[in-house]
Amino acid sequence: MSGNLISRIPFMIHTMSNTNQQYDSVIASCKDIFLKKARDYGTAWRVLRTISIVDQVFIKAQRIRTIQEKKQQRVADDITAEFKGIINYAVIGLIQLELPADSPEELDPENVSSMYDRHVAVAKKVMEDKNHDYGEAWRSMSQESFADLILMKLQRIRQILANDGKTVISEGIDANYHDIINYSVFALILM
Repeated sequence: MSGNLISRIPFMIHTMSNTNQQYDSVIASCKDIFLKKARDYGTAWRVLRTISIVDQVFIKAQRIRTIQEKKQQRVADDITAEFKGIINYAVIGLIQLELPADSPEELDPENVSSMYDRHVAVAKKVMEDKNHDYGEAWRSMSQESFADLILMKLQRIRQILANDGKTVISEGIDANYHDIINYSVFALILM
């Protein structure tokens, strides 16, 4: 059995390397959009509370699900744009969790870029660890599953908020945002 595993190691390393490159490419595209919007709007999103960010992600995930079920859309933004928006709102959610309540609403663009990178790096590390254990099972999943899993993570965040941010045994809001980022990246890679 160990011989079988040893013979698979080069394949597993190549696949993970490919995943890392694909992940970075998706994130670079999302970050480009994020920074361009920051130039247009500043950091107006700083006024959003956690529940509002959850609702923004919900709107996008629900739209993806509706398009998947109806197999048609009437608004120009496609599913790809919605998954990218979900990634960026999840990063916004992580930044908002990090910042003290008395932080200024308008943030320096370089600082925002650095925070974006830091939070995405944590999400990517989670992805790498889970990929190691699950063997990139996500590559066999459907786009519909990613939308459903995102909606489930949002329900979990809502429940955590209803419990005043406390959990007994489960991961916190940040871990759910990391998973939302990763599910969205996976969906975009497979598209």
